Amino acid sequence: MEENEKKQNNEANDSIKEMGVVETFSGKHKIFCLTIIGEIEGHSILPEQSKTTKYEHILPQLVAVEESTEIEGILILLNTIGGDVEAGLAIAELISGMKKPSVSFVLGGGHSIGVPLAVSAKRSFIAPSATMTIHPVRTNGLVIGVPQMMNHFTRMQERITDFVVKNSKIEKQKFCELLMNTGELVTDVGSVLNGSAAVDVGLIDGLGSLSDVINCLYDMIEKQ
Repeated sequence: MEENEKKQNNEANDSIKEMGVVETFSGKHKIFCLTIIGEIEGHSILPEQSKTTKYEHILPQLVAVEESTEIEGILILLNTIGGDVEAGLAIAELISGMKKPSVSFVLGGGHSIGVPLAVSAKRSFIAPSATMTIHPVRTNGLVIGVPQMMNHFTRMQERITDFVVKNSKIEKQKFCELLMNTGELVTDVGSVLNGSAAVDVGLIDGLGSLSDVINCLYDMIEKQ
């Protein structure tokens, strides 16, 4: 018995270390905790010194959670500076399409593509001290200044805007105003919202702590 428990503990520790995930089977309900931290890595590999969340790790895990007969709900912990737009939006789309109860919790920050990730769960919470940065799509490297390129950025931004509006209570006009605000960020356009402001505009469902988030997830599981 002790050897089995030790093996299970080692497997759980490896999951946290390698993937940033843990399955909690000792509480009231069996939930899966997924952490999305640092920068979201897409098709390009980021430097070793960067703290990253790899989307090729997250996508199959979400499929496994949805198909699991044991896991009853999913908790997403967010503290991200953003990252690859396509990868972040892919993760957000999978979470929003899950049947199982899901709750997101923004800690520290949910910036850039972290905004769609925060609203992708069925319920969203934010810590009072956390912030969310909303800004238009941007890219690094060479950009060819032709109408086709500008049209590409516009369509990509529309995809993100539509997803956020669909999965939260914020009005599209208000989100676009925050997106194109020129009076807040020094070297960029956009807005920074603290926890209470994110709730006031309808981006996030509520302020809370870890206990509030878990209680909400338990209630959702029991109602389902």
